[in-house]
Amino acid sequence: MSDCVEGQIVKSIAGRDKNTFMVVVGFLEDGQVLLCDGNIRKISHPKKKKLKHLAATKTINIEIQEKLRAGKKIQNAEIRKILKPWQLKTSAETIKEV
Repeated sequence: MSDCVEGQIVKSIAGRDKNTFMVVVGFLEDGQVLLCDGNIRKISHPKKKKLKHLAATKTINIEIQEKLRAGKKIQNAEIRKILKPWQLKTSAETIKEV
């Protein structure tokens, strides 16, 4: 995953949060991104993760992206609402694997 933008939905492929979907809320200079899921990882304390440990989706939430770029406040409930369909997909896949 080389290109990643603010507001993009990504899936963690390594670590304790493996197979969880999160939204990119920022970038660090050392090649890491800041991620939020609105539940465990709130917007006030985003998760730092290396790009190589993420799988990008083609989905970018324009509303979140615009708020991040404008420096406006984002609510955790907004993030949870955006990720809800993605989390349901993950739950369905887990049930199929069992």
